[in-house]
Amino acid sequence: MSEYKRDLGLKESVAIVISRIIGSGIFRTPAPIMALVGCTSLFGLVWVIGGIITIFGAVIYAELTAMLPKAGGPYIFLKEAYGPYIAFIRGWAMFFVSETASIVAVALVFTEYLNAIWEITMGTQFNLPVTFVISLITIWGLTGINLFGVSMSGKFQVIFSTIKVGAVGAIIGMTLTSFSTGNVENFTNQFWPETFGWETVLAIGAALRYSFFAFSGWEGATYMAEEVKDPQRTLPLSLFLGIGGVTLLYIGTNLGYLYQLNVQEIIKNKWVATAAMKVVLGATGGVLISVAVAINAFGNISTQILCKGRTWHAMARDGLFFDKFKVLHPVFKSPNNALIGQGVWATILLIFSVIATYLQSGVSGSNAYEIMIDFFSATSTIFNLLTFGAIYVLRKKWPHKNRPYKALLYPWSMIIVLILYSSFLVITLITAFIPSIVGLLLTFSGTFYYFIKIKAKK
Repeated sequence: MSEYKRDLGLKESVAIVISRIIGSGIFRTPAPIMALVGCTSLFGLVWVIGGIITIFGAVIYAELTAMLPKAGGPYIFLKEAYGPYIAFIRGWAMFFVSETASIVAVALVFTEYLNAIWEITMGTQFNLPVTFVISLITIWGLTGINLFGVSMSGKFQVIFSTIKVGAVGAIIGMTLTSFSTGNVENFTNQFWPETFGWETVLAIGAALRYSFFAFSGWEGATYMAEEVKDPQRTLPLSLFLGIGGVTLLYIGTNLGYLYQLNVQEIIKNKWVATAAMKVVLGATGGVLISVAVAINAFGNISTQILCKGRTWHAMARDGLFFDKFKVLHPVFKSPNNALIGQGVWATILLIFSVIATYLQSGVSGSNAYEIMIDFFSATSTIFNLLTFGAIYVLRKKWPHKNRPYKALLYPWSMIIVLILYSSFLVITLITAFIPSIVGLLLTFSGTFYYFIKIKAKK
């Protein structure tokens, strides 16, 4: 069987981390977060919690990925900690629920920002069929690019991560320095919630779905471990550099939004980046930033497609997924069958989200993004809990194994992450029950495949 090429250095690895995180979240999630919490203090708290969880999670992943630098990321950690069934069912969930759905969610945001440009310039919005077609073309166009090997894809990530940082930096710089349009009272008006009770806790937990999604993807470089030079050093360093930089950018961006828009304006503007820049520069600013955000989302979709296809390949290579997915292209050394299969399922999920949106509103694709996130949040959280817990299991299982990096503040870093994620899971099951159950049922349908197909082989 062919092997991967180690064509990715620190620059490309950091670019993958940045490009995986900065996609749609920071430009699209502030509106649903603010709609749920309704005040600036809790709005800030939701983002702070998301950042803390991400940092502590990266500390744990850094140890795991330095110890096990293999393609597939979390799939590898789970397989070594809990055995093949848990690793398989997590990979099944990634493919059929969480990770492919995330590709669809960002493709929809890319289309939304094209819609924003169209609305500003032409005065009308895309209808649902147009939203579907553009999102579909985006998914398959970027899948096609990733069929030509990691070297080309790595360069693609560097270009788009640079554009992403530039776009976010422009938002921060322009919104925070436009004193004539900004208003510091936006930070203090509606600072506290009108009441504080169990409903407020549920609102914070529900809002965290969107904050976590905005920070998601930071583990992206770990999927590429077998294509990274000196992975024991490069991967942990890329996680910390990428996440640290993105966290600073997110803080600045949200401050810029709040300086230019009050609570109610953020709630009613799902294209919050466009709304803030329209305040600063008028329609021209709205068009320019919408173009930049669309480019950001476009690059993020490409990174997701690049990284996630490696998990399906790693599973198939271990005999735990569809056999055709284990084949690498003889020339480009890329898992093309896995990438194409991923694209097919993303298409099915896109159709599902569009139908659900039509049944809900019948007008446009405006709610499809939230539908996708609600669909996979509970499932993702369960497997995140298992992955974070893998550090404890593997320390007990392999006490003497070489660990080039050891998790900072362990075991407290692990305990904090597990407590917060467990609380979030309970709240998600309460506030998004039906989408969560659909996702979980689809996840555990993999049990039948595992015992009928995979166990039969053995």
